[in-house]
Amino acid sequence: MDNRNPQDAVLIERMANDSELAKLARSFFDLACRYRYSYNFSWLGRPIIQFPQDLVALQELIWRVQPDLIVETGIAHGGSLIFHASLLELLGGDRLVLGVDIDIRAHNRVAVEAHPLAKRVTMIQGSSIDDRIVEQVRAFAHGRKRIMVVLDSNHTHAHVRQELQSYSPLVTRDSYLIVFDTVIEDMPADTFADRPWGKGNNPKTAVHEFLQANDRFEIDRQVESKLLITVAPDGYLKCIKD
Repeated sequence: MDNRNPQDAVLIERMANDSELAKLARSFFDLACRYRYSYNFSWLGRPIIQFPQDLVALQELIWRVQPDLIVETGIAHGGSLIFHASLLELLGGDRLVLGVDIDIRAHNRVAVEAHPLAKRVTMIQGSSIDDRIVEQVRAFAHGRKRIMVVLDSNHTHAHVRQELQSYSPLVTRDSYLIVFDTVIEDMPADTFADRPWGKGNNPKTAVHEFLQANDRFEIDRQVESKLLITVAPDGYLKCIKD
């Protein structure tokens, strides 16, 4: 439950519309990224590679939705898997997190499987847009009543667009489909010169195209309004239909 005072919502809206504050937040984000800011943090011993603001938002959404299953594409060091698992552990029951990655490094797999929360975690190696992998995920999710999906793997438009198509049907009403690194669209054009994604070719462009053809989801702008600093502007999608 969200027990926030209604007056807080008014303040959040005013804060989100403060152009001077927005400019400062944007400046902080761009400058901090020069120093690989998101790489500074870990969760219960595993590197997590996220902005703390987004972790707080995820925590709020997971506690509100109380999902039976969280599906995440992109594992890296496994910090996000452990983050999700720790919250699901608090919620109790047989709640699980399923991670998918095209390349699960051996040392990362060993570290995750040795973690005290490993009982909550399952990992699948393979491309998240491979039909065989998608079918494995769907089979794993079968029978779960409340499912949340987090997309954080390859950040090209085509890849994320296919992930959205493949995994959005798993998300249950009032839960969330969260797409990370939509902020790429808003960053300086030369930020990702060594990557296949950039302005015009990134998760945000995929989200906007997806929403044009799918009315089950809407952008929950209240999330980014209160965060001010996030890697997922327009990326917190709430499922509003069965």
